Amino acid sequence: MKLNSLIVGDAVNILNKYPIDFVDLTVTSPPYENLRNYNGYSFNPSSMLSAIYRVTKPGGVCVWVVGEKINGGRSLSSFRHAFIGKDCGFIVHDVMIYQKKNTPFQRKNAYTNCYELMIIFAKKKPKTFNPLKEPTKRHGWETAVSNKGPDAINRKRPVELKKEKTKNNIWSYAVGLGGTTSDKVAFQHPAVFPEKLAADHILSWSNRNDVILDPMCGSGTTCKMAALHQRYWIGIDISKEYIEIARQRISNIELLNPLEV
Repeated sequence: MKLNSLIVGDAVNILNKYPIDFVDLTVTSPPYENLRNYNGYSFNPSSMLSAIYRVTKPGGVCVWVVGEKINGGRSLSSFRHAFIGKDCGFIVHDVMIYQKKNTPFQRKNAYTNCYELMIIFAKKKPKTFNPLKEPTKRHGWETAVSNKGPDAINRKRPVELKKEKTKNNIWSYAVGLGGTTSDKVAFQHPAVFPEKLAADHILSWSNRNDVILDPMCGSGTTCKMAALHQRYWIGIDISKEYIEIARQRISNIELLNPLEV
């Protein structure tokens, strides 16, 4: 099995033939019910998550970006996927939110939906966490008050506010051309998630030379970002057309020398 490769085929069948415990991180997004037309292809979440669990190293992570159908009410499929992942052996390490800064979809009798869930599955305790940082609004030394004692007097004390802090678990991204990606060819796929979303997860949950998997790779966003950040990668998709889109997006990136596993 060669890393740094794009493979056409049924990911469940392919992964079940691979060695166990060799993937450090999966970043993927399954089909969202009937919200998009994926050339008529569909998938079984239980079979897919079981196959991913099998190849994930102990301490490895699977980032599962999932939306759901809203038609007279929410289908709650994204929540069902979380329980399916638990049944497959994963722990739900976190449930994060992918917020879309510029969503065009309006609802007549409810507030505009602008988010999808990012379920962070882990095979035991995550072995890697490189927290992303963001600037704080204020930094330097300030005077703060300590908790009141029995005498009810606030006693002031100096505290240092850091220049940056760890991001929270709501991540916001612009979508569309220039936001999601500048690769026009990517939009031949019906559902492309932002390159920065994939990159942020890759940087958070893996290290250089780790193995990154996307078993429903579509237009190849995860694979492209893994390559750009010096990780090994495998992309699988049942659609030959989508694999060709991914191939075009990755073709100009300098790759790590592929390994055999």
